[in-house]
Amino acid sequence: MASRIKTSFTLIPNQKYRRSNRRSNSYSSDTHGSDSQPLSTFGNFKALPLEIFQIILKYLSVKDISMLSMVSKTISQHIMNYIATSSGSKRLLLQDFHNLELPSKRQDSAILEHYRSLGLLFKRCTLLLPTRERLKYIHKILAEVSCFKFSGCAAPIQCLGLPCYGLFLQTLTAGWDELECHRVYNFLCELTNLSRKMQAVVCSKPGSARKLELRIRLFCRNVLLDHWIHESDSAFWLTRILKPWPMVNQARLLYIIFGPTSPQDGQVVWQKMIEESTDESSLKGLAGAIRLLYDTGTKEWTADDVISLVDELSVVPREWLLENNARLLILSGNNICFTFMASKAVNGRAIELAKLIVFLALVCEKELYCMDWAVKMTQKVCKVFSTPVERSNFLQKVANAFACVTMEMLQSIMSGDHDEDDRNFLNLFHLVHAQANFHKEVLYLTMNTLSA
Repeated sequence: MASRIKTSFTLIPNQKYRRSNRRSNSYSSDTHGSDSQPLSTFGNFKALPLEIFQIILKYLSVKDISMLSMVSKTISQHIMNYIATSSGSKRLLLQDFHNLELPSKRQDSAILEHYRSLGLLFKRCTLLLPTRERLKYIHKILAEVSCFKFSGCAAPIQCLGLPCYGLFLQTLTAGWDELECHRVYNFLCELTNLSRKMQAVVCSKPGSARKLELRIRLFCRNVLLDHWIHESDSAFWLTRILKPWPMVNQARLLYIIFGPTSPQDGQVVWQKMIEESTDESSLKGLAGAIRLLYDTGTKEWTADDVISLVDELSVVPREWLLENNARLLILSGNNICFTFMASKAVNGRAIELAKLIVFLALVCEKELYCMDWAVKMTQKVCKVFSTPVERSNFLQKVANAFACVTMEMLQSIMSGDHDEDDRNFLNLFHLVHAQANFHKEVLYLTMNTLSA
């Protein structure tokens, strides 16, 4: 049939036509051919040399790179390779932690936000790796930043390195389950020898290793504790720090991490609680940590555990002044304060409890807190005693305690034991007013009960 047809042009063989058709539709066929995987996961970037791809990354923000890392496994791997290059790490691992030229707040927020974004980038591009491998890769990249190391910075008080590292880790591990976070903590302990360093400070005389105490405080606060939004997360990490140790060592660690520090060098002040009455700011950190463990309902801490910890804390390094103990209880909140006092009532320590009530009243007077709070707390504690006779005896002990403490302060003044600002005389002045206001509130309560 074809031999009878006369044509004025040359017919193209079918085979050649098919080859031409394959060339003209190369994009379509390639997406289904043997090279489909690299193209589908690397997109139009496949046509670019790797060097050009890395140059493009230089023009993207950290947030944009983290978004790009989610496109495919191949792109994520290329981004990880870029981060590991000298140019990538130099650009991403900012180390301007001591720059005093910029206004501090602006500089601080900028570099902290950078490391928050960097944490998200690492979280996304290492998503498919097992936890241990993720941590190894991240450590390998961050190892060149000396200020991220436990003792890597010569001026840790003025350094933003550990806060940046902490914010990075918080962003990286946000949403991870407890098992993975356990692995993170264990990895950090291995990396820094943290457990051995803690053992050194809790088993030695308080203040004998001041620099190490300061390093432990800064690392635990800036890296592990301070950046969490939810209290349950902070309680988890604080529990990891404290729970491996006996109660006496837990109290020492709690004081090292949250206790008062010197404004000059930031080192832990051990004698403050036993030598003079302190202010609210010195106890705020300790009270916050105690509330954290008590209120978050962590299964690893019972109410008895927390109360025992408070009791142990009040003798670190030696027995505190009762005024400081009372101030800590007030700052810790009603539940902890009542539970602590009820524990003393149940365990037959009524004289200690009566004296503590005197100093609760004294703190309320000094800090201008409502004195009816101290009276109502006393009334609530009275109900712990099972019989009217026990309650009557306890109230007698409270009255005796007011008289006893007043006489002790008066004798100190009369013996000529004056300090420069007449602190003893001022304390006696406040105590007399505290006693008057305390008994005034008791009378109000009694009269209201009778009239009702």
